[in-house]
Amino acid sequence: MSVILRQLRMQKGLTQAQLAHELHVHQTAVSQWECGRTYPDRETIIKLAAFYRVSADLLLGVPHYSG
Repeated sequence: MSVILRQLRMQKGLTQAQLAHELHVHQTAVSQWECGRTYPDRETIIKLAAFYRVSADLLLGVPHYSG
């Protein structure tokens, strides 16, 4: 999850502080998510998915199977 969160943020051209402001969290929370020290809670994962317009599954690293 940490790598995905960092990649998505950088693709949008945002700093950690800017993302934190958008999500109403502290910048250290974003830093810790991206370092893999902590993980966002369920509600924040939903906010992140909506903000980045991706699925929560993608954020969580759930593989996509077509069958």
